[in-house]
Amino acid sequence: MQQVYPVREEKRDEIPAVTHVDGTGRLQAVGKDRNPAYHRLISAFAEKTGTPVVLNTSFNENEPIVEFPRQALDCFFRTGMDAVVVKNTLVQRQPVKQAAPEDAAPGEK
Repeated sequence: MQQVYPVREEKRDEIPAVTHVDGTGRLQAVGKDRNPAYHRLISAFAEKTGTPVVLNTSFNENEPIVEFPRQALDCFFRTGMDAVVVKNTLVQRQPVKQAAPEDAAPGEK
């Protein structure tokens, strides 16, 4: 990803997270023959959303880049990420329902 390329003008609003202010992006092609699993992921995302693009960024937060599954899970639990895939396992945050006052333990209302 040493070069930037223009993002088609009609697609810039669709993929703003990967479009720089000058209308370019660090685009990276994923070949089916070179990385079949990642290609399948992008293809499945395209089928669901109509957008054959995923954001690929450094995976870390104020630390060295994640290299191992344990580091990925530590980063996931510490941040506001919605989901993380580790090998073939998808880990997603589930919304937490706030307890109603009548559900509170005695003395906690």
